[in-house]
Amino acid sequence: MAESRSHTATANRLAKKFKTDYNKSKGPDINTDKLAIEVETEDSVSDASRQLQGFNKPVYVAGANQKTVQKALEKYENTTIGVMDNQGKIVKRSTRKK
Repeated sequence: MAESRSHTATANRLAKKFKTDYNKSKGPDINTDKLAIEVETEDSVSDASRQLQGFNKPVYVAGANQKTVQKALEKYENTTIGVMDNQGKIVKRSTRKK
């Protein structure tokens, strides 16, 4: 599936914020020593957990828009996966430890 402009814009914005590069291949879109972030759109929010499994550090789903953030909050409510908005503001903190 082709990436949407909102997905790409959000991934590039977050990569810049966290001083790293946007990873377009498999795995999380943003991966630093301290956290991993998977950027999702409304249609793909349920795929994020697969991209983030196996990481022993805080992991986040970043919604490309507010509707996606709401959907991610519902989907990952009782999990260790955190949720952030498209600006990198944490809405639900990840409880996964390093």
